[in-house]
This record gives sequence, structure tokens and C-alpha cells, in this order.
Amino acid sequence: MHSIPQLQDKVSELFDTRNYLSTPNELYEPIQYTLSQGGKRLRPLLSLISCSMFGGNLSEVENAAIGLEIFHNFTLLHDDIMDQSPMRRGMPSVYTKWDTNTAILSGDTMFVLAYDYVIKTNPEILYNTLVLFNQTAREVCEGQQYDMNFENLLHTNIEEYMEMIRLKTAVLIAAALKMGALAARASQYDQDAIYDFGILIGIAFQLRDDFLDAFGNQAVFGKPIGNDIVTNKKTFLYLKAFEKANPAQKNQLIQAFAMTDSQQKVKQVLEIYESLQIRHETDNIILELHRQALEILNKINISQENRNSILPFLHKLVGREV
Repeated sequence: MHSIPQLQDKVSELFDTRNYLSTPNELYEPIQYTLSQGGKRLRPLLSLISCSMFGGNLSEVENAAIGLEIFHNFTLLHDDIMDQSPMRRGMPSVYTKWDTNTAILSGDTMFVLAYDYVIKTNPEILYNTLVLFNQTAREVCEGQQYDMNFENLLHTNIEEYMEMIRLKTAVLIAAALKMGALAARASQYDQDAIYDFGILIGIAFQLRDDFLDAFGNQAVFGKPIGNDIVTNKKTFLYLKAFEKANPAQKNQLIQAFAMTDSQQKVKQVLEIYESLQIRHETDNIILELHRQALEILNKINISQENRNSILPFLHKLVGREV
């Protein structure tokens, strides 16, 4: 298996020299701006890791991996509009730098570009790759709709929230891993197992994102701290706090979320979170998901050497600070 640094270099090679500019400039400049920012490029890296882990040829998954990453970035352009998030990766989001209409249209074009890459996949595995890609794209949109629905509800529950983040975030990570296994011609059992593994890691990854939105360092995180609170997102942190709170604390939480002063709103909600030990609660559920994921990984038909080589990366992924 290739080392993680080698695969990271390969991802950089796939993206850093790619030029998406065309005419009209107003349509393509935001695309180039978005895709040249880099970011973690986690999903294409996971596709390469999976393909390598199962002994496949990386060239078999490269185009699908590029397509999946472009699709992911397309969703971010539209998410920033819906979430009213002015920053992305420490830089102005596209709708802020240009305008909302440009962000919508450039995002739509990125969806088409994503397909342009995916359909370059080897015909032997193209059908299954497209089925997986289409299923993932649809589920991500379903998850985003649930996310917006939750903003307008006074309350939801943790089970519904976990299903939302499975759709909105985890299926992309799971699909990236399964694409790599599919390209390597892994068995159906292993393809399904690495997908299930990815779902658990993806949910843990999103919960860490929720955690960092409340308790992270903005300079490192790249997005304003407390944006989920400002936009009334019922994240795991909020739902766990509501579940643990006594009647008086529940009322305080509801009143705090109704505040119009963003700075005071974030301050008061975080104080409630701290009083209810929500940091600890969130860390515990992330660790449990990580444990369950490792159980699946241990049953996948790969060498122990390959399994051991990706463990440090996975530990870092779910315990990240950015």
C-alpha cells in the first residue's frame, strides 16, 4: 500500500495544476477560486487510500475521486448561501465575494463538471460508479433539506439529527471509500463494509465539526465560531444540552437561541453548554463511533500491515482540531 503522505501528494498532483477557467469568465472564475483553495481534499484522499488498501491501480479511481470532490465543493457554494456563512476556509465565500446568483450558477456548473470526470471511469466499473455517485448526490440534497427543516423547528431529537448528518456528510465519505474499493475490484462484502465504515467515520467527522464550530479556534477552523448557534442549527450539542437540561435550563437555552444579538447569543449558549458538560458528551459519542468503525475495519479482507498503516490517519481524522 502507498503511504498516506504519498497519497496526499497524489491528491495535490491531481488538483493543484488543474485549470477550470473558461468563458464566460464570470461563471468560471468562482469555480477556479473555489477549487484552488485546497481545503482538506479528504474525499479524494479517501478514495485513493481505499483503492491502494485493496491493492488497486490508483488510475482507476482518479477521475471518480476528482468528480466527487468537485461535487462536494459545489454543495459548499450553495450551503454557504443557505447558511448565510460569509467565510469558507478562511476566505470570503463565493456569494460574498461575487453575489448569490453567481454562486448558484457557478455551483450548478460544478455539478456538470463533476459528471464530466466521473464518466471518464473505466467502462468495466462505470455503471456501478455512477449508481453510487447518483445515490450519494441525491442523499446529500436530502440531508441539506432536513438540515434546513430543523432550523425552523423548535425541537427535534438526536436520532433525527444523526440521520440528517448521515445523509448530508457521511454518505460522501462512505462513497469515496467505496469508489476506491470498487476501482480495486474488491469483493462486494468489502465494498459494503468499507461503506459502512465510512458512514460511522463520516458521522464522527461531522460531530467533530459541530464541536469545533462551538469550541474551536477560528483562525485554525477557518469559519466563524458559533455560526451554527447564530443560524439556529439544532446540532448534536444543542440536542444533547436540551436532553440533559432541567426545566429551567431548557428555558434558558430556548431564550438564548431566540436572541438577536449574535455575540451575546453565542456567549450565552456556550455558557449553557459548558455547564452541562457538552464538550465531554460530544467527545464520548465521537469515540464510540470511532470504536464501532474500527470493529468493521478489523473484519475487512486486507492485510494487517495495510490496516495498521491507515489507523494513525483515522485517529487524526476524528480527533482533529481543524
